[in-house]
Amino acid sequence: MRIVVVSAGLSVPSSTRLLGDRLASAAAASAGADPAGVRVVELRDLAVQIAHTFTNGFPGPALSEAFDAVSGADGLIVVTPVFSASYSGLFKSFFDALSSTDPEALTGTPVLIAATGGSARHSLVLDHALRPLFSYLRAVVVPTGVYAASEDWGAEGLNARIGRAAGELAALAAGAGADPALRQAPTSVRGPGPDGRPSPGPTAVPVPGGPGPSQGGLAGGGLGRDGHPSPGVAAVPGGRGSAEGGLAG
Repeated sequence: MRIVVVSAGLSVPSSTRLLGDRLASAAAASAGADPAGVRVVELRDLAVQIAHTFTNGFPGPALSEAFDAVSGADGLIVVTPVFSASYSGLFKSFFDALSSTDPEALTGTPVLIAATGGSARHSLVLDHALRPLFSYLRAVVVPTGVYAASEDWGAEGLNARIGRAAGELAALAAGAGADPALRQAPTSVRGPGPDGRPSPGPTAVPVPGGPGPSQGGLAGGGLGRDGHPSPGVAAVPGGRGSAEGGLAG
């Protein structure tokens, strides 16, 4: 199992990198993988090449290698510090550059979202910023997100959230590896939201004999040729059609 961590931490040492390492170690343990095989992408080391990608249209060698690692991951862990109640600009620029280079880079990839901040009041960044971003990129976001405020370090609740989220990532990554079709799950996109930007729709895998996806991500089927009910559509775990989990405080 190839686990890749994308850390947008800027300081050294970095609480963002520390959270990413703990999540990766727990995910590797849940999957029975070697923790030494985890790849960490430090975005602060790629900041200049990320900026150049927007001006010349081509990623540099180190950034291109990072793109390959992220797009080839069986399980992706993304961690950002909270800046102005959202992900950092460096974090967003990396994934903007990745998607402009390869729009299908994260399609069907299991992603664990995490963030660090100075106050528990920013925990909603997981569901208001990170989850919509990766749903739009057609990744499969695990139900549990992990937010770590300053007072969470050393607290028992953080370890429980890390373990639960890591287990969900390992399970999804194992399923995606067993069924490569999950890496190509189609996504329907709704019209613009209240802010004028596209609103990501539900991600669903069609079942033969069933109808197309419904707005809720699940649809009941009609009668098949043999007169028996035909199956509907099964929602991908963590997609927009599943329960909005992942709040961490």
